[in-house]
Amino acid sequence: MITRDKRASRDVRHLRIRRRIRGSAERPRLVVFRSLNHIYGQLIDDDSGKTLAAVDSRSPDFRARQKSGGNIAAARIVGELLAERAKARGVERVVFDRGGYQYHGRVKALADAARAGGLHF
Repeated sequence: MITRDKRASRDVRHLRIRRRIRGSAERPRLVVFRSLNHIYGQLIDDDSGKTLAAVDSRSPDFRARQKSGGNIAAARIVGELLAERAKARGVERVVFDRGGYQYHGRVKALADAARAGGLHF
């Protein structure tokens, strides 16, 4: 199936990226996952294997601002919320992990909103 092939290709790209990118407590990894209807962002400390903050387009904070989660506007909101939660935890510098996706569209919108919210990467 074409979907399986696309997923396998993305997994290979993601593994290639992950060989070079590693998050720490001082500079966690900002991971992006996008599905057809939603977008997700997480801050992960790879040294301890813990998720420091997570926001997605299904969360109540997001739903209070917008209903649908599969567009660029939704990605911007998720990026803003993630930056707010990161600042609340004292995180200002992150490493961006695009998850094997092209840096374009929703992935780029989330990254730009996170930068505008005060995260540096």
